[in-house]
Amino acid sequence: MGEEASCNTVSVMEAKQAAKENGRAAAAAAAEAVVAALAGEAPPPVAAADDPRLQGISEAIRVVPHFPKQGIMFNDITTLLLRPGVFKDAVDLFVERYRGMGIDAVAGIEARGFIFGPAIALAIGAKFIPLRKPRKLPGEVISEKYVLEYGTDCLEMHVGAIERPGERVLIVDDLVATGGTLCAAIRLVERAGAVVVECACLIGLPKFKNLYKLNGKPVYVLVESRESEK
Repeated sequence: MGEEASCNTVSVMEAKQAAKENGRAAAAAAAEAVVAALAGEAPPPVAAADDPRLQGISEAIRVVPHFPKQGIMFNDITTLLLRPGVFKDAVDLFVERYRGMGIDAVAGIEARGFIFGPAIALAIGAKFIPLRKPRKLPGEVISEKYVLEYGTDCLEMHVGAIERPGERVLIVDDLVATGGTLCAAIRLVERAGAVVVECACLIGLPKFKNLYKLNGKPVYVLVESRESEK
């Protein structure tokens, strides 16, 4: 579904403002790595900045100016999906990070979280849970509303999707801009008794690099959103 009502859209002004916060997020991530090392814990792998797969992923995402409205630079992942090798690289990078982390379930946010989530879940041996818009799921659901720029929206999940308290869940979407949708997903999954380990997105504003946190949960982003075609 991407972020906010306009799916995976990023405003130019917001991108520039968020870039200023990137340094603080990087410092926080470095501090966490030190704490993990002192505790004898190996932090999960993070793709190196010079990993050629990341460049290929970024280049495969088309930027559509002023869509769906003036001032919005739409990061379109459908061009990436047309390139099977690059699509596989994106999934592989997520799998390399989350394999071995004891993830019980991958929760994908409608709709583009459904593209990456099931592939990641199958590869790491986890179940997949769809987080859907209202009135899309046929069974009994629990709901979580959240505020958009011009109104509200809602995510729903089937009752029983979390089968036991403490299940470890990874939340997946294609893009994070303000974090409102991801925060709603975190609250929804936690209300069902699960533990959210992390949120994973293909694309994010600069501030979401280096494991920026939402509701205390790390957000892992593969590539930064772009404001123009390269």
